[in-house]
Amino acid sequence: MSKVKSIEKKVTEDQLKTIVDQQNKVGQLLKQIGYVENDKHQLLHEYAGVIQEVEAFKKELENEYGAVNIDIATGVITPIETKEAE
Repeated sequence: MSKVKSIEKKVTEDQLKTIVDQQNKVGQLLKQIGYVENDKHQLLHEYAGVIQEVEAFKKELENEYGAVNIDIATGVITPIETKEAE
């Protein structure tokens, strides 16, 4: 049996550098996406809390003034007109 020397094939140094650089960029971008998603998650929780506060305050105002519209620029209250069944 003869010994056959295998020839190892490799990409060029420039090609290897390009591959490594691209993989590093992908890793960095994925890391940044993770940070952004975490921030988004926190903001969504904060948003949900503010919406709950808004709804609770709306109920307080409705208990005090009834069903009204409030002009947020002036504070003027106008009753909400409802259609009566004919």
